[in-house]
Amino acid sequence: MAALRAALGSSLAAARARPPSLGCRPLPAPCPLAGAMEPAPAGWRAALDNRALRAMPVETPPPGPRAPRPRRVRCPAPASAACGPRPWPTTPRGAVRARAGAAGPGPPPADAAAREAREAEAALFFSGNALLPGSEPAAHCYCGHQFGQFAGQLGDGAAMYLGEVCTAAGEAGERQAKGRRPHALLQVGQAGAPGRGADPGRRADPSGRPTLLSRQADGRKVLRSSIREFLCSEAMFHLGVPTTRAGACVTSQSTVLRDVFYDGNPRAEPCAVVLRVAPTFLRFGSFEIFKPADERTGRAGPSVGRNDIRAQMLDYVIGTFYPEIQAAHAGDRVQRHVAFFREVTRRTARLVAEWQCVGFCHGVLNTDNMSVVGLTIDYGPFGFLDRYDPDHVCNASDTAGRYSYSKQPEVCKWNLQKLAEALDPELPLELGKAILAEEFDIEFRTHYLQKMRRKLGLVRMELAEDGALVAKLLETMHLTGADFTNSFYLLSSFPAGPESLDPDEFLAALTAQCASLEELRLAFRPQMDPRQLSTMLVLAQSNPQLLALIGTQASLTRELERMERQSQLEQLSPTELQARNRSRWAGWLQEYRARLEQDRKCAGDTAAWQADHVRVMHANNPKYILRNYIAQNAIEAAENGDFSEASITPCPSLSHGR
Repeated sequence: MAALRAALGSSLAAARARPPSLGCRPLPAPCPLAGAMEPAPAGWRAALDNRALRAMPVETPPPGPRAPRPRRVRCPAPASAACGPRPWPTTPRGAVRARAGAAGPGPPPADAAAREAREAEAALFFSGNALLPGSEPAAHCYCGHQFGQFAGQLGDGAAMYLGEVCTAAGEAGERQAKGRRPHALLQVGQAGAPGRGADPGRRADPSGRPTLLSRQADGRKVLRSSIREFLCSEAMFHLGVPTTRAGACVTSQSTVLRDVFYDGNPRAEPCAVVLRVAPTFLRFGSFEIFKPADERTGRAGPSVGRNDIRAQMLDYVIGTFYPEIQAAHAGDRVQRHVAFFREVTRRTARLVAEWQCVGFCHGVLNTDNMSVVGLTIDYGPFGFLDRYDPDHVCNASDTAGRYSYSKQPEVCKWNLQKLAEALDPELPLELGKAILAEEFDIEFRTHYLQKMRRKLGLVRMELAEDGALVAKLLETMHLTGADFTNSFYLLSSFPAGPESLDPDEFLAALTAQCASLEELRLAFRPQMDPRQLSTMLVLAQSNPQLLALIGTQASLTRELERMERQSQLEQLSPTELQARNRSRWAGWLQEYRARLEQDRKCAGDTAAWQADHVRVMHANNPKYILRNYIAQNAIEAAENGDFSEASITPCPSLSHGR
C-alpha cells in the first residue's frame, strides 16, 4: 500500500448622495403595516432608522390597480425589495431573550406584571406579527457561489430586515427576523396592486404571494434550528469570535412538516423566529448581483451592467462601516476601494483564524454566507470539533468535504477572490488579486499563531519555531484521538509552576480524554464503496491524468490513509494504544515544557509570569463549548416547553469554561 501511495503521489502532481437609480426610488416616509398585521404594541417606542434602505435602491414593482402580479423573475436592479411578513395564525410566545437591550429599547420594567406584558409585546414584534412604528420590512437581494458553483440570484427567502435600532446602551445595528418568509405588499383598498403606492396603508399580500426574492421553500424556520442559531451566535460572541448576535427566539403553536433525517418520515415541528442583530447583513454575495453570465453554469446576476448601483452600495458600506477609510481617501475612489478590500481581506483572515482556534466548523462557507464586515453569519449546519480531525465535515450534504475544518482558510480566500471579481471595475481586478496575494496568508498565519501562543500560555516572547510546536501538538491530538477543547483546557493546568498538578497525574488526565480503540476504529472505517475504490486504484495506475481531471485524487489519497490507519489500529490492543498515546503526549510535553521555560526566563519575575501565564490560558481555552449534545438537550427541553436550558446568562466563565 505504501508503494501504491508513493506511485500515486509521484504521478499526480457614509453614503454619498446620488440620484436614485433607474427603476428604483427612495422609500416613502415610514409607516406601519395595517390590515393583516397587528398594530404595533403601545409600550414600544423604538427609534428606528432605516438608513440601509434610504442609501441603496429598493425594488419597486409597477404601481396601480392593474399592475401585473409579480412573478419569480430576476429583480431588475437592486439591493432589496419592500415586503411584509405573513403573520402566524397562532399567538407568538417569547421563548428566550439573550440580554437586556439587545432586542429592544429601554430597561426592563421593575414590576413583574409589567415585565410579562412587555414580553408579550416583544414577542409580537420579534415574530413579525406586529411592526414597530417606523419599521420598513425588506428582503435583501444577493447572489452567491454555493459549493464552488455560481447559483445566480438568491436573496432573503426566510429572513427579513425589520429596521435599525439604537439602544440605550449605544448599540446600533440592523434587526432581522429569521424564520418569516417575506411577502409582497399590497396597497390597502387596491386588491391586486403590488408595490409601494401613495396610500400609506399597506399590508402583506393575503394570497401568500412571496416577494421576487423568495425561493421555493416555505420560509419557515423550526424551533430546532432556531435554538441552535440562538445559542451558537451568543456562544461565539462570548468566545471572542466576531459574529452576529441573537436578540431573541420566539415560537408559537404553528407547525410545519420537516424530514429531519431525510428518511421519508417527516414530522410536525413548531415554528420559530430568531431575531438577529448585526451592524449589517450585507455579504460578499450582495455584490455578485452584478456578475455576468457564468461560463460554467450560464447563470448571471440580476443587475448586470448596473455599475451605478455597485458604486452606490460601496459608498454606503464604506461610508457607514469603514468611516476611517472614507475619511482617508475621500478624494480618490480607487484608493478608497483598495483600502476597503484590504481591510475586508484582513478581517476575513482573522475571522477564520479565530474559527480554527476554537475548533468551529461553519459548514456552508458559500459567498452568500460571508460578511463584508468580517462577522460569522448564517448559522446553518455548523459544529465544534470533538475529537480533533482536520478533515471533519459538519454538513451532511457536503459529501466532497469542500468545507471541512482544515479547508476553511483556503475556502475563505477563494471567496474573497470572488468578491474581488464582483467589485471590478470599481476596484480593478488586478489590484484586488494583488491585495489578496499580499495580505490573506500573512494575516491568517500571524493571527492564528498569536492566538495559539496565547492558548499555550506563551506570553513573553515569540519564536519562529512556535509554529512547529503547534503543528506537532495538533498531530499528537489527531494520532491519539484527543478532544480539541479538552486538550487545550487541560494544558491550562500543565505543571509550569510549583502549585500545578503532578506531571504523572497530568499525563494520565491528558491521555484519559483521548478516544478509545473502538472509537478510533469507527472513526477510520472505510468511506468508499469497495468497487469504487478498486476502480479508482486501477485508474490511478493506468491513467493518473484522467484521475486528476475528474478531481478524485484527494479523495483517494484520504481513503488510502484511512485504510492504513485502520490497519494499524486493528493490530493494537487497548493497553498498547494507551501506552502509545502516553508516549506521544510525553514527547510533545517535553518540548512544551522547554518552550515554557524559555518564556519564563524572558520574563525575569517568575511570579508575575506565572500569574500572566495562567490568566491568558484561562481566557483563551474554553471549558465549555456548544457541543451537539448540549444543543440537543436544550432543543428537546424547549420542544417540551422548558426554555431554561436555552436561556443565555452572560458570565465570564463562558469564555473559559468547558
